[in-house]
Amino acid sequence: MKLNKQMWLLIAILLVGAVFAGLILKTDKPAMDEHGHGEHAEEPAMESPPKHGEAEHNHEKDHDHPAIVTESIKGPHGGKLFSDGDYAVEVTIFEQNQPPQFRLYTYFKGKPLPPKASIISLKISRLGRDVQPLAFTPENDYLTSKVIVEEPHSFKVAIASMHAGKTYEFNYDQVEARVSLTNEQLKHNAIEILTTAPANIQTNLRLLGEIKLNADKAVQVLPRLSGIVESVTANVGDSVKKGQTLAIISSPVVAESRGDLYAVQQRLSLAKITLAREENLWREKISAEQDYLEAKNNARLAEIELSRQQQKLASMGISASGSGTHYALTAPISGVITRKNIATGQVLELSQMLYEVADLSTVWAEMNIPIKDLGLVKTGQKVTVRAAAFEQAEAGTITYIAPLVAEQSRTATARVVLANAKQNWLAGLPVNIDLVADEVTVPLAVSLEAIQTLQYGNVVFGRYGDSFEARPVELGRRDSKYVEVLSGLNVGEQYAAGNSFVVKAELGKAGASHDH
Repeated sequence: MKLNKQMWLLIAILLVGAVFAGLILKTDKPAMDEHGHGEHAEEPAMESPPKHGEAEHNHEKDHDHPAIVTESIKGPHGGKLFSDGDYAVEVTIFEQNQPPQFRLYTYFKGKPLPPKASIISLKISRLGRDVQPLAFTPENDYLTSKVIVEEPHSFKVAIASMHAGKTYEFNYDQVEARVSLTNEQLKHNAIEILTTAPANIQTNLRLLGEIKLNADKAVQVLPRLSGIVESVTANVGDSVKKGQTLAIISSPVVAESRGDLYAVQQRLSLAKITLAREENLWREKISAEQDYLEAKNNARLAEIELSRQQQKLASMGISASGSGTHYALTAPISGVITRKNIATGQVLELSQMLYEVADLSTVWAEMNIPIKDLGLVKTGQKVTVRAAAFEQAEAGTITYIAPLVAEQSRTATARVVLANAKQNWLAGLPVNIDLVADEVTVPLAVSLEAIQTLQYGNVVFGRYGDSFEARPVELGRRDSKYVEVLSGLNVGEQYAAGNSFVVKAELGKAGASHDH
């Protein structure tokens, strides 16, 4: 039968309608993934964690041997988010206003799980350290280990979690404060590698001091008699011998004393003549024995008075054989004149200091010891005295420690006697005094050159294969070579010593960040 035009038009319209209906049905049908699960367009994409490894693992069949997930994305709390199927764990290190601690958040099908819904353990593996296992307990909306995560946060982490009878495992590496250097690089940069070990450490103490005259060998010269200075023969800096004349003094007391001496001498002479006459008369029985004995007693008294007058003149430095009103002011010891307070024509009082004469063959180095260091300083200790202004040093021994502490400075004075044959040590010279207060053997020490500083504080770069990693250390006693390590390193570990700053510089170039 032959179709007319109207029939052909109707057939064409039906065919076009069928095609459009098929397209509409195909658009409305949910798309199926490779596991047979339809995509839910109404759920926000960031609400569900990605399902890493879901194509390879079916946990309904293989939950006794879980897959180990190593890839992560950033989670809602800023941590590393790991997912396996519908289950996910977010790992964070929380350290706001507290020491850093692990906090774990769990999710199922993109929704947060109560922290009690999972049992989680975590293991940290650091370079050169034993594996550190951590157990977690629920707190608020997360799980926490309550264990401080020591710096640097550079380690391998293995997480084992159990939820709803299924086991999940996640691993990741976190590198911080670590840099790799080959043997050739070490040699090229002359980086010294040493091994941590016990060491003898000397506790050195540096004290400030000053050179002073040896007060046991410095004498002040005072006038023995008041009077007027006639002449001055010695000045500051002059070397003098004991008994050498320093000045001539005129004093009326000299004339008076010498007059008294002359009178006693005349009285003694007369007494001796009288004694001789009375002795002859008594022997010839012309006078009584009593007269003889009286003359003898008078002569004896005159001798005593003469001796007293001579001693008096000697004590005043006046020659008994001299005459006039002058006497010599003499040096009491051999030494150098360090002070002078006398001039021609000066009227003298008995309390005036005219000269100071010091024996400079030895001097004192006096130091001030703070209260906190008093227990470290003892008499008999060897010290080295160094001039603060120029190169000069001398060994000595502490001979004296004052029994009192100064009220204002809260320090005690100690003294060292120094030989000064060449008179290089000048009174008033400031000095540094170094002493070895103690020597102890510490169980672990490193070279002072190994200590560097990072954001963690003091660090030592431990060597582990080709890698160097910063180890924050707590330091103790030190001397000029070694410093005690109280924590942060173990005995037998290798570390960068000489030129360790090169390792720090390389770390800066590598840009190893502080990861949370």
